[in-house]
Amino acid sequence: MPDFDNIIERDAAREADMWRDIDSDRVLRVLVQNLDGMVFRCAIDEVWTLRFASSGCLALTGYSQHELRETRGISLEALTHPDDRRRVRRAIMAAVERGAAYRVDYRIRCRDGGEKWVLERGRCVADEAGGEVLEGFIEDVTERLRTEVRLAETELRYRSIFENSVVGMFQTSPEGHYLAANQALAELYGYDSPAGLVAGLSDIANRLYVQPGRRDDFKRLIQLHGKVRDFESEVYRSNGKTIWISENAHAVRAPDGSLLYYEGTVEDISERRQYQAQLEYQATHDALTGLPNRNLLQDRLEQAVKAAGRSGSQVAVAFVDIDNFKFINDSLGHGVGDRLLVEIADRLKACLRATDTVARYGGDEFVLILGEQTALGTVVQMLERVLAAIHEPVVLDGHELRVSGSIGVSLFPLNGADLDILLSQADAAMYHAKESGKGCFRFYARELNAAAHERLVLESALRRAVAEERLTVAYQPKVDAAGRLVGCEALVRWESPEFGPVSPVKFIPLAEEIGLIRPITEFVLRSACREAAGWGGLHVAVNLSARQFSDRDLVGLVADVLAETGLPAACLQLEITEGLLVGDVERAVAILTALKELGVGIAVDDFGTGYSSLAYLKRFPIDILKIDRSFVMECHRGEEAMAIPRAIIS
Repeated sequence: MPDFDNIIERDAAREADMWRDIDSDRVLRVLVQNLDGMVFRCAIDEVWTLRFASSGCLALTGYSQHELRETRGISLEALTHPDDRRRVRRAIMAAVERGAAYRVDYRIRCRDGGEKWVLERGRCVADEAGGEVLEGFIEDVTERLRTEVRLAETELRYRSIFENSVVGMFQTSPEGHYLAANQALAELYGYDSPAGLVAGLSDIANRLYVQPGRRDDFKRLIQLHGKVRDFESEVYRSNGKTIWISENAHAVRAPDGSLLYYEGTVEDISERRQYQAQLEYQATHDALTGLPNRNLLQDRLEQAVKAAGRSGSQVAVAFVDIDNFKFINDSLGHGVGDRLLVEIADRLKACLRATDTVARYGGDEFVLILGEQTALGTVVQMLERVLAAIHEPVVLDGHELRVSGSIGVSLFPLNGADLDILLSQADAAMYHAKESGKGCFRFYARELNAAAHERLVLESALRRAVAEERLTVAYQPKVDAAGRLVGCEALVRWESPEFGPVSPVKFIPLAEEIGLIRPITEFVLRSACREAAGWGGLHVAVNLSARQFSDRDLVGLVADVLAETGLPAACLQLEITEGLLVGDVERAVAILTALKELGVGIAVDDFGTGYSSLAYLKRFPIDILKIDRSFVMECHRGEEAMAIPRAIIS
């Protein structure tokens, strides 16, 4: 039998010999200095004065061993976060009183100002002199605590979802059918039960989402990322009404990687979307007038500039200031002032097109963005309307108020493309308008002011000339190939006291813009018919403008004038431009047919310069084509120059 006692004694002796050969102090020093954390000894005093700290203190706190010595004054108390000091001391002292080990976590402030969560473990022991000290170990547990917090939050969130069913949950097939749903989702979509939802929504792609292709977007995102988060969509409820939802979902796959189904959660975010829309509106619109505010101006200008770039037109930025508004505000009160601003805002909107922008810039200042402007005259017209609208009286609390506006204007691309620059230039021009007497507008560019002023003066003079019947009619003879007089063309002329003879090339387009072309055309028509009635059978030709041609009463007007003057209908020719034949062909045919039924002749002026086709001519009841002079001026040069006139004639 083995002698177990002797065996045990021999093993114990060999182990004792082994330990005698090892430098235990060295092993302990190496171990302490290489621990991932700080071994420490500190006094049990008011600041936990450090008497020893291992080299791990540098990585943990940013302070070296020398800096943590008691003579340097950086104690454990100083390292501990102020909000945690009382709790830490209470836990340690309770363990000291019990003679037990302690374990406490808290925050420290490192040398670089950052914070870490640490775990301190230790106990009260006797030092070499027999006094009581704390010895222990401090390690960084920041990442571990963060992980624990994240795990706790995740666990809490999903426990709440499953236990309380506060959000909808689902499983759907890749083909777009519900495999499972909870009661919350059924109620969200307006169904009595999950079974009702599964049966009623058999085609998710076409029966749930309002926006076509939204289900495809859902599947594509999951294919790319494995999941979707905050996937917001507008969906139909069972009653046909719509709500906004947010989906979080992922793909569930088999061990071989094949797709089994999608699962996730659904939340109703309609109120949030509505609230966001309200916040966005409040952030971009003025609370008093409801107009866009300065935050929205940049976006509106960018849109206008892009549209102008595509069409090769201009954008006008107008800075509008209400003259003497402060006097009204101070004398009648801010309530009246606010109501006046609302009225002015409404008038400004009524003056402009739907594609233009009226914004309240602040106080009594407004900004207009007038997009796709092709001519200075159109801008001037709009500004005149704005000034006239502002100047209209308004009655508030029994007070009839009349105010005026001063407007400064800058143009894209002439003056720049940046909103701040254009606004600054328009603001400078506005002050120029105020210095010029208020109630007017000024352009940032001086040459435009001169052109605008000339146009305004010319417009005013033309209005007076029409009202006072100062226009005259001249007659240009028409002869046939044999040189015989066959009639005359009536031409309007204007001899202005201010400007002298004004070319029709200059005042006819102006009359078109400001709405005077109709009375001018009627004046020429009556004068020409009255004159031609005594010519003994010669015909007279009168030009019709585009506006006059589109007038519903044109046929009735021509019939009335013929009856009043006694001119035979066959002696009247009405000349239209080629452009009137393009567009609404059926309407043009109907008007021309009605005129032909009166017995008058129809001529097309300047033919060949427009966009109509020769093939269209057979559809119109036309008597005469007046080939544009650009085709006939060079007929003497031979066959090549005669090609187009011959084609038109044939």
